[in-house]
Amino acid sequence: MATTGILASPAFDWFAGIGHDSAFWLRHQVFDQKHNPAESPTVVIAIDEETYRAPGFANVPKALWTKEIATVIEAALDAGATVIGMDMIFPTSAEHRLPGYDRNFLLALKRGAKDNRVVLAKVQHQVKPIEPHPGQRFAVDHGKNIRATNLPLDRDGVIRKVHPFFPRKDDGKMESAFSTEIAARAMGALPTQAPDGSLILAGRVVPGTAGNSLTLNFDGGDGVIPTYSLADIHACAEAGNTEYLKNAFAGRVVLIGAVLDVEDRKLTTKRFMTRPDGQALPERCVREIDTSLYRDDLRRSSLPGVYIHATAINDLLRGDTMTTPSRLTRALMTLALSLMVIVPALFLPLRFGLPVLITLILGWGAGSTVAVRYGYLLPLQDPPAAMIVVFAGSLGIRLAVSDRDKRALRKAFGLYLPGALIERMIDSGKPPVLGGERREVTIFFSDIAGFTSISEDLTPEELVSWLNRYLSAMTDIVEAHGGMVDKYIGDAVVAVFGAPVSDPDHAANACRAALASQALLANEGAQFAARPGSPMSARIGVNSGEVLIGNIGSERRFNYTAMGDVVNVAARLEGANKAFGTGILAGPRTAELAGASISFREIDQLRVIGREAPLVVFEPLAAPPSNIHERYAEALAHLHAGRFADAVADFATTADSDPAASAQKERAATLDAAPPTDWQGVLDLTRK
Repeated sequence: MATTGILASPAFDWFAGIGHDSAFWLRHQVFDQKHNPAESPTVVIAIDEETYRAPGFANVPKALWTKEIATVIEAALDAGATVIGMDMIFPTSAEHRLPGYDRNFLLALKRGAKDNRVVLAKVQHQVKPIEPHPGQRFAVDHGKNIRATNLPLDRDGVIRKVHPFFPRKDDGKMESAFSTEIAARAMGALPTQAPDGSLILAGRVVPGTAGNSLTLNFDGGDGVIPTYSLADIHACAEAGNTEYLKNAFAGRVVLIGAVLDVEDRKLTTKRFMTRPDGQALPERCVREIDTSLYRDDLRRSSLPGVYIHATAINDLLRGDTMTTPSRLTRALMTLALSLMVIVPALFLPLRFGLPVLITLILGWGAGSTVAVRYGYLLPLQDPPAAMIVVFAGSLGIRLAVSDRDKRALRKAFGLYLPGALIERMIDSGKPPVLGGERREVTIFFSDIAGFTSISEDLTPEELVSWLNRYLSAMTDIVEAHGGMVDKYIGDAVVAVFGAPVSDPDHAANACRAALASQALLANEGAQFAARPGSPMSARIGVNSGEVLIGNIGSERRFNYTAMGDVVNVAARLEGANKAFGTGILAGPRTAELAGASISFREIDQLRVIGREAPLVVFEPLAAPPSNIHERYAEALAHLHAGRFADAVADFATTADSDPAASAQKERAATLDAAPPTDWQGVLDLTRK
């Protein structure tokens, strides 16, 4: 009962949200794509990266694209688009400086508004909405053809629904939202609101819209909403290819909006089933698809906002809305299923009770998946979670006595072996034995700067106390990010990410641990100072690759540790920080594995002691790259190309605020004074 109440409470809406999103992902995995993209009632004309690079658009502020957008609107209207929705706002205009510049744009809007075929966007705020420029509002008859595009966020920051209606800020009256209004016009219907908040279209209540909330029925797969590049459609209109335009837009809703890497992207229910950008794009009219802008290995969890509106419109036009149970109904379902596991947990042997639990969980998952397929969203995770908790609680009393010996083993070995290794030993009933495996992991190697001089000023007791305080803090950070401390070598911390428990994000987590360590020393360094007024710092090397990891040693004494060149290089990268004035250096494989989840800047190419091949080393950044980092990259390019004087000049511009630039400036100056005859752009480290 208590478990059900907790899971059904608003505090656990984030957990229910994960189940919501997982249910759609599971439906897609089992049933694949629900709808044929070619039959989508809605298409998108995208302001994409290709548009920003196309002639006529490149290097021109978006506010000055109105002539080109006017051409596109006219072409879509001529092609027979039922409704055009502008999911973008031009709050300013060039008219006050360039009289007549927006004339074509305003005429196109006026033409579409006259036939009820154009809807502009606004964003409602507490005080004043963000709206199109007054000239545009006048052209489309403000109150009739401008609608709110606000998207409600759940508590966890994910968009799973839209509001069919919004209250106007001027008089508080409810008016249809952007997607509702467009869908209604495409149907030739007038949207109204029932007393319970439900949407009424064409004389019937739309299922799943009670309480002024429409759950988005996202489909998985490629090209769900056909997407055309604005630049290509503009070129197509200029070329007069009316046949292509009719095939693309006749009888369809057309949304014009941004589809970019960073602009107007939202986390949605679809976050678990997104695909790489640029998949299954329609055949182009004039401009070829610029494939260099798309990466097959890059999946973004966020979705451009225009696709959220397109999904809502398609759901309404297809009659494919999603019904969700109330909070009370979800709680009753969870309670009923959790009660079903008490008997097998209390009275059946574990070898029989556990299969019963698993069968119930899998059965619920299968039923939920089928239900989503047919438009009813059951709580996917709440009942299984409640069943697991109740089953575990019931087993707790039965296992209390038999678990005593296991607790003793955990306590005895907990300070010396990784937790996952201890559990493996207990489950097998056998002590750990020698052996190892090859696995790709990330090695974290940190060392205190100036430790030798610090230790000389402290008594042995003070040194041990100070070192223990520092190592405890670093260990907490490593473990908080999923790493395992392998060993302490004096003041050095050697940690492994990705073993013994596998972690696909081991590289990114190791970088986050390194950044957190540096942040702690920078912000709270006083508590780690060996002497008052003498702040300390540490250098960190992070390197990824394949190692031999396991129980290594003799039959009488061994450690769970990692061995290999990857470990040695991590130690060398830690030392290489001295040469560059950096606090963290990461190897190339680490940067590759971490991908876009961590911001990096390339520091240089270097050859560490013991390796012939040079390494490109990177510095993980706590924030996205700034102008300082861009200047560094430009200077580094000069250095690698042997333009030492140019490198000195560029490094000097940021040397005062960037220690790495300062160090590189001195190096470039030395090279400029005596240029090498066989310059390869590689720094050879002469010490560890």
